[in-house]
Amino acid sequence: MNMNISLVQYNPSWEDKKKNKDNILSLFKGEIPEGHLIVFPEMTLTGFSMNAEKLSEDKVGESFQFFSGLTKKFSTHIMVGIIEKDRNNFYNTLLNINSSGSLVGRYRKIHPFSYSGENKFYTGGNKSVIIEIGEWKIGLSICYDLRFPELFRFYAKERVDLIVNIANWPIPRIEHWRTLLKARAIENQCYFAGVNRVGNDPNAVYNGYSSVFDPMGEEIISVADVEKIIPVEIDKEVVKQVREKFPFLDDMRLI
Repeated sequence: MNMNISLVQYNPSWEDKKKNKDNILSLFKGEIPEGHLIVFPEMTLTGFSMNAEKLSEDKVGESFQFFSGLTKKFSTHIMVGIIEKDRNNFYNTLLNINSSGSLVGRYRKIHPFSYSGENKFYTGGNKSVIIEIGEWKIGLSICYDLRFPELFRFYAKERVDLIVNIANWPIPRIEHWRTLLKARAIENQCYFAGVNRVGNDPNAVYNGYSSVFDPMGEEIISVADVEKIIPVEIDKEVVKQVREKFPFLDDMRLI
């Protein structure tokens, strides 16, 4: 079974949800995505902001309502990043919304980025999350999580077919991003899709390099510097073939 994914590499306006909704609608005006899944960068409508108190919302709040409408319009799943408030805690969260506009998955970033002080404003999540789209099993992650292979080994143990990472990953460490995406695909013998932003915010500059790697670590697509919707097709049979030919995951010991 093949899956068609659209990676949305765009330049969000800083902390301006309304303007970013307009930006996204404009981006999609000239190109209607076809396929099973659309993936947006981390903190999609705000940028990587520590202003959690002001910008946070319920998991089915303003951002969910907007993207729920898009899922129904395009008949596709959407993965999007929000600043979530739950009681007195704030989370850097990934929502998975299905083609009927319903929330079917929520992943909270397990590793807040302490280097930037994210851990002072956001509570870390405490569980991995796997969602299903058709016959595909998909593991979820956000940005800095990528540096911690332990999370992805749990996904490999459950034999996911695809792992998604949504990010705001800046230029000075972009080679780390590219290398780690490839490494996570190789070691877990699955597809790995990373969706990053472009442009700049008050603290950093970004050049994208949204990418997909196959289970052998081969780069299927990688796009830098431009704001665009990036279509890519992946094949579940490839995951099966790689794991059968090289049954390395059978030797994995999580101790």
